[in-house]
Amino acid sequence: MTVWSDLTGQDAAIAVLRAAATASTAAHGAPVSSDMTHSWLITGPPGSGRSNLAYAFAEALLSGAPDGDEAVHAQVVARSHPDLHVLATEGVIIKVADVRKIVERSHYAPSVGRHRVIVVEDADRMTEQTSNVLLKELEEPPERTVWILCAPSEADLIPTIRSRVRSVRLQVPSVADVAALLARRDGVDPIIAERAAREAQSHIGMAHRLATSVEARDRRAETLRLALSVRSTPGAVAAAARMLEIAGDDAKAITELRDAEEREHTLRSLGVAPGQAVPAALRSQLRALEEDQKRRATRSLRDGIDRILVDLASLFRDILITQLGADVELVNVEIADDIARAAASAPPARTLATLDAIQEARTRIDGNVQPALALEAMLVAAIRRPEPARGVRS
Repeated sequence: MTVWSDLTGQDAAIAVLRAAATASTAAHGAPVSSDMTHSWLITGPPGSGRSNLAYAFAEALLSGAPDGDEAVHAQVVARSHPDLHVLATEGVIIKVADVRKIVERSHYAPSVGRHRVIVVEDADRMTEQTSNVLLKELEEPPERTVWILCAPSEADLIPTIRSRVRSVRLQVPSVADVAALLARRDGVDPIIAERAAREAQSHIGMAHRLATSVEARDRRAETLRLALSVRSTPGAVAAAARMLEIAGDDAKAITELRDAEEREHTLRSLGVAPGQAVPAALRSQLRALEEDQKRRATRSLRDGIDRILVDLASLFRDILITQLGADVELVNVEIADDIARAAASAPPARTLATLDAIQEARTRIDGNVQPALALEAMLVAAIRRPEPARGVRS
């Protein structure tokens, strides 16, 4: 097993980063290899493994070995390595104050190795002002500091940052690759792993949730049933309300356990025994934690709504494929009969309009339109009214 073993479908990207890690282990004073640079950008679609690859690269750099080692691996997984810093956000955007803080840390000399590594998850969540703070650092990074930024695409960052980083692009892994990873890494039954990978459309994190949670699978199935059952505007409104509840349940399932563990850990670190009242002098720290958790809950809910829209897009994509008679595998094979009935109830043009409405809903929600309104408008467009017979006026 190496640091790269749990990555899948990204051989080209791994080869680039492994070569860079190998070059970074050259003896002190040797010429700098063209394989290694101090500012990287890993891009790829959601679920392609951007952050996983970033931490694998970080481990290789911190361990001084291109395939990593067990001791450093444990520290990177726990995010406890003294030379690793992570800039991430539980909210919608990365705060400028957090960027300034991580920039200050980037100037510290490495504690135990040759590099200090800073991973910026979701770098696309920086505003232009925040990006400019980071830009100044990327223009003249400290000699032994390596920045690793992650974002869906280069276009999500300002041009001046793009010009100062070396980009590594990830591809969408195949369903077979993701299924094999779930079976090998998580011990998932191969049949369940294949279905989860297919329904997640190769999104590794979502595939893991679907493969390991019956509740997550049930919530997804209900979402598709709701979309197929809408026959009227009142039905669309009711379905939108239920979808919001499903997204909330999904978000709660993700955050609830983590919130409890964080609160328990914080109280323990503050010296507060279980059941003991929190002293007034310590309450501000607990309130700060609660505010962070609220921001995470907001983001998690938005992510849950977006997952619903992605699932609906897969459903209507399957309907369109069926209508066109294309020889392409369905994402939602298990409900092929329902898809065939929906395909017969409307022309392809209406299905295309529905797919456009789903994308418009994603754009509106991203622009802070009320999710309920965006979902209602999308579902109204998705109503499957039977086509009138020829010669009959509707």
